Amino acid sequence: MSTIIQVGIVGFGLSGRYFHAPFLSINPRFHLKKIASSRPDAVHEFDSSIEWVATADELFADPSIDLVFICTPNETHVDYARRALEHKKHVVVEKPFATSEREANQLLELAQQQGCIATAYQNRRWDSDFLTIKRLLNAGALGTLVEYEGRYDRYSPVNVNARTWKEQPGVGRGNLYNLGPHILDQALHLFGAPDSVQAAIRIIRPNSLINDYFDIKLGYADKVVRLESSLLVYHNALRYSLHGTEGSFIKSGLDVQEERLRLNQLPGEASWGTEPQDRWGTLYRNGQSEQLESEQGNYTPFYDNLYEAIVNKAEPAITPNDIRQLARVIDLALESSQTQQVMPF
Repeated sequence: MSTIIQVGIVGFGLSGRYFHAPFLSINPRFHLKKIASSRPDAVHEFDSSIEWVATADELFADPSIDLVFICTPNETHVDYARRALEHKKHVVVEKPFATSEREANQLLELAQQQGCIATAYQNRRWDSDFLTIKRLLNAGALGTLVEYEGRYDRYSPVNVNARTWKEQPGVGRGNLYNLGPHILDQALHLFGAPDSVQAAIRIIRPNSLINDYFDIKLGYADKVVRLESSLLVYHNALRYSLHGTEGSFIKSGLDVQEERLRLNQLPGEASWGTEPQDRWGTLYRNGQSEQLESEQGNYTPFYDNLYEAIVNKAEPAITPNDIRQLARVIDLALESSQTQQVMPF
C-alpha cells in the first residue's frame, strides 16, 4: 500500500455524501477513488473524477482499494463490512457498527484474523460542545461531577408519504440505533463501562412505525448519567446538563458542522466548526454565571487517526473495546425496556 490510502465508499446518502466525502476529498493522505451507489448522478455531481459502480461487490473486487466506508442502511452494515474484510480491506462502519453485541464481536474477530482495521464512525466525539465538556471536566471546573445528562433531539414528525428506510420497522431501525450511538458513545468515552443499564424505549409520534424516544440511565457508583432523545422536540433547548460539587454547566444547540456540510461547504477553512455565540454554554459557580466560548469542532482528527492506525499501526480512536461496550449497552437497553428491569452490565 502506498502512503496515500485508496478509499471506496458503499452508499452515497447523507453519511457518504455529506460526512465522509468532503473530509476525504480535502485530505491529501486519502484518495477517494470509487463509490458504489444507486445514485450515480450524485457521485458525479460531487466530483466527476470519482469512479462510480453500481454494486458493493464491484468495489470490493478492486485490488487497489485499501479502505472502505460502509454508509448503507443499518441492517446491512455487518454483511457489507464482512465482505470488505474478506477482501482484505480496512473498514469504517457508520453507526451502528452492528445491531447486536454478538455481531460486533464476530466482525471484530474477523478483522483481527484478516490483519485489518475495523472501526466505527463516532464523529460526535469531535463536536464543539463535547470537546468543551471534556475541557471543563479535565480542568475540574465543576469540582467532582455528580450528575450528567445528555440529550440529542430532533423535530421529525412522521411523513406518511415518505419512503425513507429510517422510518420503516426492522432489525436495527429506530432512534436508539440512529441517534443513540452518538450520545451513548460520548458517555462511555467519558466514564467507561457502567455497572448497570436501565431504559425506556417508546413510540411517541403519531403514525410512527419505529421507536422514536428513549431514556437510558447508566448506573455508576459515584454519579448519575442519563441519556435521552426524542424525534418530537420542536425547540432543541437542552443539549447537556452537568452538575458537580462546585458548579454546573448547561449547554443548548447542536454542533455546526453538519449544517455547513449540508450546504456543500468543505471543511478546511480557519473558521470551520466555530460555534456562534448564541449556542455557547453557561458555567455556574461561585455565585456567578459565565458564558463560555465553545471549543472549535472538527471531525478531521478522526481521519488523521485512521490514517495513522492503518499506515503506522497506531491505536484507532474508536477501539474494539469501545465498539463492544456500546453494542452491549444497546442490547441491555432493549432488554431493560422490554422487561422493565435494571440490567447488570
